[in-house]
Amino acid sequence: MRIYHFEEIEAWKKSQIVAIEIYKVLQLNVDYGFKNQIQRAAISISNNIAEGFERGSDADFRRFLFIALGSSSEVKSMLYIACQLNYITHEQANQLQKDLVEISLLIKGFIRILDKSGHRLN
Repeated sequence: MRIYHFEEIEAWKKSQIVAIEIYKVLQLNVDYGFKNQIQRAAISISNNIAEGFERGSDADFRRFLFIALGSSSEVKSMLYIACQLNYITHEQANQLQKDLVEISLLIKGFIRILDKSGHRLN
């Protein structure tokens, strides 16, 4: 399977949805420091996938995928705090965390493919 554009990457698509959902659920939240940090981390997932894809080398792409993976974990961790502070409901946190686990698995799978094949999919 060849991928020609980062928009075709499933992890990118799903991370865009999660970022938008984070914005929606925290829209009225007045803890601007917290809100800014989680929003930036959420956006960072898809941005790093896109940037890494366009870099042109396997090593850069792989490095950016690991950064995206770290951002996914950061958002997941912050969702626990958001829930404890009653910024979001347990149901919202659980669904977003489930989505982030799926995104992380997709990213890890992509990294494994790069490691095995030794070349990009595009």
